[in-house]
Amino acid sequence: MKKKVGFIGLGIMGKPMAKNLLKAGYSLKVYDVNQEAVKEVVAAGAEAGESSKDVAASSEVVITMLPNSPHVKQVVLGENGVLEGAKPGTILVDMSSIAPLVSQEVAAKAKEKGVEMLDAPVSGGEPKAIDGTLSIMVGGPQEIFDEVEDMLKVMGASVVRVGDIGSGNTTKLANQIIVALNIAAMSEAMVLATKAGVDPEKVYNAIRGGLAGSTVLDAKAPLVMQRNFKPGFRIELHIKDLMNALETAHEVGVPVPLTSQVMEIMQALKVDGKAKDDHGGIVQFYEKLAQVEVKKDNQ
Repeated sequence: MKKKVGFIGLGIMGKPMAKNLLKAGYSLKVYDVNQEAVKEVVAAGAEAGESSKDVAASSEVVITMLPNSPHVKQVVLGENGVLEGAKPGTILVDMSSIAPLVSQEVAAKAKEKGVEMLDAPVSGGEPKAIDGTLSIMVGGPQEIFDEVEDMLKVMGASVVRVGDIGSGNTTKLANQIIVALNIAAMSEAMVLATKAGVDPEKVYNAIRGGLAGSTVLDAKAPLVMQRNFKPGFRIELHIKDLMNALETAHEVGVPVPLTSQVMEIMQALKVDGKAKDDHGGIVQFYEKLAQVEVKKDNQ
């Protein structure tokens, strides 16, 4: 018997994730401050909730997919929040990317009400949210993970429990550091090749099968060369993740000099009005300095 699911947060990622649960036959009650998003998911078969409290009151599992730590605290712990409506035994799966310490804090408050929590951030951006092939990294008790693993596999191709509560978000921070540094390295290299007079598309095709090849390179280089910076994952959201990464690293005593460098590159792009561009738009920082544009020869 499939559990009754509540879904709070129907943004770029949450909306397609919720639709995939509906397609898999889960009954869904949804809530978001954006009523247009709610209407779209209701049209796909969900029921509209009046508040986070209302959604939690009629759900066995509540999924939250929100922008950052303060939003999660507000939606779960605040007035008309999840914990006001949730019955003991409810499972809260927070799929937002937030600070690991906040996950631990929210989980402790939830446990006082008899609500178990997993932190289960995702990687893969909008395309993988749409086709249900996200990577989902999960922190929390094994027995709770076992209860919702099948449901998570509707939204993700890779679902891995990495440890106790908070470890899902620590893993996500590691992921975001690697992605950001990869995009910056690709940008630096492609701007060099272009300025030196070599066709960047040929460079990409020459190196993608070797050690420099990566999922990031394959996902982002073609978009850069098409000058397509429509967001799959916005620079401003990556700034938020790196902020959490820097804070967490410093709390546990880990120097992260390269992460700091990429953070400053993203901050420069934000000042330049590009915060809502896809994070592949990091290339624009280097292009501005070198006064060259990475694009296909025929553009």
